[in-house]
Amino acid sequence: MFAWFLVIWIILNGRLTWEVFAIGVVLCVPLGLFCVFFLGYSLRRELRIIKHIPWCIHYIVVLLSEIVKANFAVMRLILSNRLEPEPVLFTFRTKLKSEAAKVLLANSITLTPGTITVKQTGDRFVVHALDREIAEGTENSVFTEMILAAENDTDADAADGKEARA
Repeated sequence: MFAWFLVIWIILNGRLTWEVFAIGVVLCVPLGLFCVFFLGYSLRRELRIIKHIPWCIHYIVVLLSEIVKANFAVMRLILSNRLEPEPVLFTFRTKLKSEAAKVLLANSITLTPGTITVKQTGDRFVVHALDREIAEGTENSVFTEMILAAENDTDADAADGKEARA
């Protein structure tokens, strides 16, 4: 963290002199220590986050493809003279454990056209869908499977880290 602060300090100053460097060190050391002790910064956690970047990219691609598919389903529903929308409010439970995973699922459902997460408490989600057909399979969606797999991988990584320290 100290190194990042120092690099940003030098970039913002626009030049590198020994005075700029010395003042940067004097300012960045306490700032780095503040981040470690009071904000919970950990290099190990940052490296773990970097390890999950490929999963994040894959998740974004899947999310975008689901958004496109849902857009076409909503357009078909709106533009069709024969189809009548059948709005539905439904609840489902998830196996996700972490609050971050549940929030990611709720946001993914809301970002997908035709559905919106109305409420999320504990492992229970309340979702409104524009049509019953759009609502089908929401609880077992590709989002849930991907997030659950990532959560299980993270749990396994944490267990490996604890074994390595013991």
